[in-house]
Amino acid sequence: MKILVELPTWLGDAVMATPALENLFAAYPNAEITVVGSYVSTEVLKAHPRIGYTVVDKTKSAGFRPLNIYRLAKELGAHDIAVSFRSHLYSKLLLTLTNSKKRYTYKKTNDQRPMTNDSPTHQVQKYQSFINGVTGRNDKPGPLKLYWPKRDFERPTLGINPGATYGSAKRWYPEKFAEVAADLSDRFDIVIFGGPGETDIAGDIERMVRQKGVENVTNLAGKTTIPELCGLIAGLDLFITGDSGPMHIAAAYRVPTVAIFGPTKHKETSQWENPKSVIVRRDLECAPCMKRTCPIKTHECMKEISAEEVSRAARRLLLDN
Repeated sequence: MKILVELPTWLGDAVMATPALENLFAAYPNAEITVVGSYVSTEVLKAHPRIGYTVVDKTKSAGFRPLNIYRLAKELGAHDIAVSFRSHLYSKLLLTLTNSKKRYTYKKTNDQRPMTNDSPTHQVQKYQSFINGVTGRNDKPGPLKLYWPKRDFERPTLGINPGATYGSAKRWYPEKFAEVAADLSDRFDIVIFGGPGETDIAGDIERMVRQKGVENVTNLAGKTTIPELCGLIAGLDLFITGDSGPMHIAAAYRVPTVAIFGPTKHKETSQWENPKSVIVRRDLECAPCMKRTCPIKTHECMKEISAEEVSRAARRLLLDN
């Protein structure tokens, strides 16, 4: 049997899909698995022992995208089962053009679990509900799972992750990250993470931390591959981050984490089954707005969170663990 899986586009969503993927693979223990997706989503899962082939989707590049999708579909070929964790029309087209026998496309509006304002369904559960429709089973999602090996640091190490790919509204302030890092630098070496588009904010934090007399700081923003990022985060003793892909990587390795949430739905995209996780947020009337930039230009959901509050949350978390 051959199974094709189109992964979610974003790094964090790909990691949140891993419990559903584990159950899908368990339902078909002898299947040959091919995954297709964005560069970051395929990279983060490439080490999975059940995944035989990974293909990067480059259909957004130059040219007519439907024609690119046709070519990708022919490259992938027919499978016994083809599933897509994306809800885009182009994903449905891709699966259709592969001529796979059974095709399943995730629908954001077709989650089978009830949702209310008091108890929203976590994204991990939504993905599992989708896969249960594929397998016909009633599996429950386990923990997030990644297979890149852990990197060991010589001394206790705190990771700082200031970026958030989705938009500026999700980002806490560099001067506050710097203040927290300096406050905890007597206990930890400091490592700053970030993608290629986050080198400026990471550089600002490094500069401000050093201005406070702290020398045990390393800036790795824009310098790590996805496998290296996973291994480094896995080896941390503490992680302070916004709602982001690296936050979910930390959850997969059960790294003690302080997660700072602003405009996003913390009950839906918080760390899944990480017992060492603390959320710092403000319960404002305008939140969660789910906007890329603050629509009322005040950014109070992030502005009101102080460095002292995040430092206290980190110390409490370390005390409890």
